[in-house]
Amino acid sequence: MKYIIGTKEYMTQVFGDDGQVTVGTVISAGPLMVTQIKTKAKDGYEAVQLGFGERKLSRLGKALRGHLGANLPAEDKGFSLTREYKDKDEAGLPEVKVGDKFDASVFTVGDDITVTGVSKGKGFQGVVKRHGFHGGPRTHGQKHSEREPGSIGAGGIQRVFKGKRMAGRMGGERTTVKNLKIVKVDKDNNLILVSGAVPGRRGTVVEIRGN
Repeated sequence: MKYIIGTKEYMTQVFGDDGQVTVGTVISAGPLMVTQIKTKAKDGYEAVQLGFGERKLSRLGKALRGHLGANLPAEDKGFSLTREYKDKDEAGLPEVKVGDKFDASVFTVGDDITVTGVSKGKGFQGVVKRHGFHGGPRTHGQKHSEREPGSIGAGGIQRVFKGKRMAGRMGGERTTVKNLKIVKVDKDNNLILVSGAVPGRRGTVVEIRGN
């Protein structure tokens, strides 16, 4: 089952046997527990629901507590979140059952993966930072309009088209990075070192899928 949930920890670099340095991101991955098996006959699609993290049981609603039933991390703790995993064809899911646990050992060094998470929020930004606009010239009568967007009109239509690149809130979006590799797996501490950068700040929840 090439899927796991984790939190982004920090970035680092490691040296290979040939002396070449690789920049990567350390992810604290798992452990996960199967909390529900969804079937096409009952739910309309096939999926595996997984629980991740820990949360005070008193902060879980009664409905969620009843749904999880006896499949809780401890007597006084519940899961902080649940996610569903479906394979590409929505069929042929692995033979798992409710209560099964998974950790970082599902991946091995060299696996090609895809990482999804929420990118860092950067607040309200102008067009130069948000979209890479060049701005106006620094001479020829310019005074305070060096970073302005310029004309946004559309001639005789007398309105601004939807989707026009303008200033606005930047970041904080669900982002997927493909073609990353597993550089190192620490099974004892449930840590995975992934080549390159992944979305989000420290503590961001990320999903790792095998390609």
